[in-house]
Amino acid sequence: MRRFGPPPPDGGPRLQRADRTGPRTGRPTLPGPPTELVSTPSGVRLEQLVTGVGEPVTVFAHGLGGDIAGTRPLGSAVTGRRVFFHFRGHGRSDAPVGPWSFGDLAGDLRAVADLAGATRALGVSMGAGALARLLSASPDRFERVVCYLPAPLDGTRPAAAEARVERLLAAVESGEAASIAAAVESELPAPVRNTPTGWSYLRQRVEQLQKDGLGAELTTLWHEPAVPDEAALAAFRGRALVLGCLGDEVHPAAWAERLAGLLPGAELHVYDRPAVLWTNRAELRERISSFLND
Repeated sequence: MRRFGPPPPDGGPRLQRADRTGPRTGRPTLPGPPTELVSTPSGVRLEQLVTGVGEPVTVFAHGLGGDIAGTRPLGSAVTGRRVFFHFRGHGRSDAPVGPWSFGDLAGDLRAVADLAGATRALGVSMGAGALARLLSASPDRFERVVCYLPAPLDGTRPAAAEARVERLLAAVESGEAASIAAAVESELPAPVRNTPTGWSYLRQRVEQLQKDGLGAELTTLWHEPAVPDEAALAAFRGRALVLGCLGDEVHPAAWAERLAGLLPGAELHVYDRPAVLWTNRAELRERISSFLND
């Protein structure tokens, strides 16, 4: 698979195609809020969105192939300033030549958190893996952390997860909206598909992925464990909330249970069915905000 290069110097999109084969209604999607590109010590520019005001500051890290829009619902009830960003290879963030590691992702997360003065962090899937990697190296970096559907720490992934990434990257590389929509639709629970909410989500994701693309180097992340020394997580002295769910073949509940066991005193909650952000969004937001706002 070819590499998608970094955005042009002005922070423009990786891909510009006039494809019209994807899902559409008569109404275009609303433009997202304005973001900014920030420079980091590694030389990689990262796209971020800052919302809210005051203290504390919480940074939100998305999952593989995810975006800022997908993590914003998780922080909608969190007080203080909220910083959402795109890891390298996502959105308008740079996509440097690989291979990449979770150490690189942890560096992205640390850079954004340091610039914002964040004392709290939430990571989703790959973002949770990057957060765990950062905590293993700097256990005192955050006072409170939330790990939602954490990725495996040992580098072992189920076949379903590998297939999902390959399918998504191939669809994005094709540039065809219909192919991208077909790959993204698997993220939606069956009851949400073919509903106004589902179509709105698909339109937003297809437009974002067509415009910005994804870094093909994402496939190199699991060439080594996310956290080489899991025992180092025992030095974390903050508060942690780990969230998993049953029936998710891409994020088995066992990974959440394992991570919770490695972080001293971590709170663990396992939902009884997958796609919690769609099926039980209000409760999920309440649980996250209650933990971070306390």
